[in-house]
Amino acid sequence: MQYKTLEQLERRADVHRDSPTVHQAMSRVERLGRWAQLLERQPHRRLYVLWETEYQPSMDRASMRCDDSALTVAFEDPAFRAAGLADDTFQTAKRFFSLSDRQLHEIVCSCRFERVVEARYAAAAVRRTVPRPSGPGVFSRMLRFLGF
Repeated sequence: MQYKTLEQLERRADVHRDSPTVHQAMSRVERLGRWAQLLERQPHRRLYVLWETEYQPSMDRASMRCDDSALTVAFEDPAFRAAGLADDTFQTAKRFFSLSDRQLHEIVCSCRFERVVEARYAAAAVRRTVPRPSGPGVFSRMLRFLGF
């Protein structure tokens, strides 16, 4: 992947700085949902994974990246770049999507997907990090059933 300045991108791409959807602040859940949608747009796209992220020293892991990864798909999105996604490294994605090392590992690591992964599987991994609305727990339902 080549890194370009915003001015260089504007010459090659149709960038809309005043688009309301670009400048609108996104919540963590919205960001993760959008990332999953971006991946699902090309479900059979083959993406490369980062090699054994859990075994890398934290300084090395922070700067890990590879061309054409699930992180690259996020970085290619103009709305994410406008919202502050500066690059497609592990640490930047971790901060931007408010993920733990473990959560991001589940999405982009080689131990989960070998060397390449289809975008649809990466999207499913992203969706698994989105918290589900929780209802009453088992204990609460049991108490209600017993009439308490």
